Amino acid sequence: MNMKRWIAGVVLIFLLFAGGLVGIALAPNTPAFEGTRGVKIPRAATFPQVVDSLQSAGILRYRKPFVWLARLTGWHRQIKAGYYTFEAGASNYHLLSVLRRGLQTPVRVTIPPGSRPEVIAAVVCKALACVPDSMLVALRDSSLAAELGTDTSHLFGRLLPDTYFFYWLTDPRTVIRRVHQHFLEFFTPERRARADSLGLTIDEVITLASIVEWEARPDERPRIAGVYLNRLRRGMPLQADPTVQYAILQREGQKRRLLFADYRIAHPYNTYRFRGLPPGPITNPSPNAIDAVLYAEAHDYLYFVADGEGGHIFSRTFREHVRAANRYRRLMQQRRREARTPTGDEADG
Repeated sequence: MNMKRWIAGVVLIFLLFAGGLVGIALAPNTPAFEGTRGVKIPRAATFPQVVDSLQSAGILRYRKPFVWLARLTGWHRQIKAGYYTFEAGASNYHLLSVLRRGLQTPVRVTIPPGSRPEVIAAVVCKALACVPDSMLVALRDSSLAAELGTDTSHLFGRLLPDTYFFYWLTDPRTVIRRVHQHFLEFFTPERRARADSLGLTIDEVITLASIVEWEARPDERPRIAGVYLNRLRRGMPLQADPTVQYAILQREGQKRRLLFADYRIAHPYNTYRFRGLPPGPITNPSPNAIDAVLYAEAHDYLYFVADGEGGHIFSRTFREHVRAANRYRRLMQQRRREARTPTGDEADG
């Protein structure tokens, strides 16, 4: 009789223990919140640091049962670095299962158009676990550029602006390879054929598109691209202001209003001093700018000048261009005078 009671007691204790274990494993252990919350687990993070990160991110409600289950199962030694997201109501078992299996959540990275390498590096490494300098070093890596079929002067221009998804720990070289693959997919056989018909290589298209990107609003880009193509065919210098701005950026670190003296800067990208395309792109052009070059408007314009309203006036001859440029200068002078002249209300006051 005593033996039966002893066995029953052991069974009861076992059932209570098993029930408690199941409860610890499967009961929700997150605070209530809407949507998802994310946590970043760096490489070489210790298990206590992982627990701290989960609590700091507002994901883990009770520390002790989570730690107890992790150490009981040995899963605390299997946690993978990365970025993870969880919904409210997650159990200790679910949290540990995701972390030890490395079921990461991809991070959204949007590469903006018309940007410099430093800007892209900052954007990418703000989202991913890298430092901007490592991205810049990768872009200057001649072996990586050669692997991708280009050189370091043109590689940056192939970073096609778009939204991408990477794992948080993705290294810069992998990012560049993935984005470049997207660029190659964008540059379809039809687009390659268009480039051939213009007598341009892919890198030359990207270089010209990078100038068009900075030069005009999207609706005017095909016409402006046509002007530049006309000038290239005639052996005329492009005389593109964005290339002078690029030279200023290289020298001074920021854009500013161009002065007459700037057009004489002895810089290889200054298309006022050097004929043909510059040595490489001045920015990473958008698909819109690339297509503006590939499908440029056919016309006989050779010049254009701002119209003061956000657009441009196009001319076929230099004489027409001079008249248009003089009208623009007079308009700007008038606006500056009006800006300096008090209004009637101000004068009466």
